[in-house]
Amino acid sequence: MVQGLGTVIYKVADLNRAKAWYSSAFRQAPYFDQPFYVGFNIGGYELGLDPNQPVTAPGGGVAYWRVGEISSAVEHFVKAGAAAVSPIQDVGDGIKVATVADPFGNHIGLIENPHFALPTRA
Repeated sequence: MVQGLGTVIYKVADLNRAKAWYSSAFRQAPYFDQPFYVGFNIGGYELGLDPNQPVTAPGGGVAYWRVGEISSAVEHFVKAGAAAVSPIQDVGDGIKVATVADPFGNHIGLIENPHFALPTRA
C-alpha cells in the first residue's frame, strides 16, 4: 500500500528565484523544469516547487531530509540564505534534528539518523 515518502512540495511566489536558491542549497539542478512546477530528485525523493500551491494553515507538517552530519548541513543551509528556526537537538538514540526556513518561508527539516543508511550515489 504505502511505499514511503514520494514528494514534498513547497509553495514559492517567485519560481525562478526559488529554483536558483534550491539548486544552490541542495547542490543540484532540477530534473523537471516548467513554468508551473519545478522538481528535484533529492536522494530518490522529489522536492517540488509550486507557485500555485495553496497556503497551508499554521501548524502544518515539516518534511525532514536526511543528512550525514547535521552541524555541517545546518551551516550550509544558513550560508545559502536559510534562517535557523530550531537549533540542533539530540532526540535520543543518536538521532539529531534541526529546522531551517528557506527565503520563501517554507520550513526544511534536517535529520541525522544513524539507524537509516543514506542512499549511495552512482
